[in-house]
Amino acid sequence: MSWIAPEITRTDEPFAEIVGDERSLADAWLNFHRQTLLWKCGGLNVEQLKLRCAEPSNLSLLGLVRHMAEVERDWFRTRFAGQRAGYLYCSDDDLNAEFAVDAADAESDFAAYAREIELVRRTTSGRSLDETFVDPRRGIEMSLRWVYSIMIQEYARHNGHADLLRERIDGAVGH
Repeated sequence: MSWIAPEITRTDEPFAEIVGDERSLADAWLNFHRQTLLWKCGGLNVEQLKLRCAEPSNLSLLGLVRHMAEVERDWFRTRFAGQRAGYLYCSDDDLNAEFAVDAADAESDFAAYAREIELVRRTTSGRSLDETFVDPRRGIEMSLRWVYSIMIQEYARHNGHADLLRERIDGAVGH
């Protein structure tokens, strides 16, 4: 039997934190977007997750999950925390390798995404949004607040892609 992406129930965390402090709101919105990506994949089999159904784009739902695992790792662990985490799927020679899903193992990739989210949560726990670091690629000072902002917009953009892909796969809609 082929692996099926687990169906999840998204929380309404951002809507419960309407008057929360900035950090609570940032965490709530980032978690909501993480859940949304997984929600868009829920109930699909491996072949559906790998389907590139918006030609000529090479985007697939599995590619988006792999991409966001890579982006989470890069921004939070490598850049902000200065860890030498390395790439999950990419290389210096192919910075888009996460979208090459033909030979990918979806179950392992979803597990890698979950592990990465947990590691990011540990990395940012108790850290101030005002904390700064020097981005190793740009050589400029940035704040953890900026990383949260870039990650929320990155998820929002790609969740829009996921909306379209899911509708093309099986007609499921919802936001």
